[in-house]
Amino acid sequence: MNRDRKFYRLTAAAVFFSLLGVVLGFWQLDRAAQKEALQAAMQAQAGKAPLDNASVIALASQDRMQASGVLYHPVRLQGRWLPEHTVYLDNRQMEAKVGFFVLTPLRLEPQGQVLMVQRGWVPRNFEHREQLPDVQTATGVVTVEGDIALAPSKLYAPGAPGEGPIRQNLELDQYRRQTGLPLQAFTVRESGPPSQGLRRQWPVVNFGIEKHYGYAFQWFALSTLIAGLYLWFQFFRRPAATSRDIANHGPQ
Repeated sequence: MNRDRKFYRLTAAAVFFSLLGVVLGFWQLDRAAQKEALQAAMQAQAGKAPLDNASVIALASQDRMQASGVLYHPVRLQGRWLPEHTVYLDNRQMEAKVGFFVLTPLRLEPQGQVLMVQRGWVPRNFEHREQLPDVQTATGVVTVEGDIALAPSKLYAPGAPGEGPIRQNLELDQYRRQTGLPLQAFTVRESGPPSQGLRRQWPVVNFGIEKHYGYAFQWFALSTLIAGLYLWFQFFRRPAATSRDIANHGPQ
């Protein structure tokens, strides 16, 4: 009776963990497929014709879920910089160096809507940490080329969000309230060679697709191992051991 109870418990555990490994393996494959689709969508967006002022303004009437469908779409905009509202995001890296991401609002001409533009990266003065870097900002109407992007990723920052020109993160909603500017929910990431004291070697998005395939293989392998060990010890090794005991000691 105890032997049968132990057998059923081992069988239930083996089935459960084997199926769990299969489910988790297929979940990792699904995650890989999702990221492959996102990567393909990004590449397709990058190959499209740039959006102009009117096309970008039309996005303002869409909700965020619809607007997210044009992320990484190229743009070519005309507007005027608002340098008095420039923000310097600290502890940002480019080419393995630490400095600032520089963001300046751009008022579109002649419409008047405002977009926050990620203009580029600049090193900081570590001896005088409060000193703002020398960034040239053109006056008059300028042309900005880039692509639609979300706000820069957030870094850990204890305490309340900063409010000065140098800060760790940028909350667009908070910044909209602070400045009174009609900022849109998305930003523009400027492209092009270094200029105005700024570099623009933006990091390439790493989707980690290979990682998901690797995890899927590990889960499937673990599931197969559990099933194989269960079959070996319950149906192959034990009958062989029982036969040897009978041969050595005789039937009981």
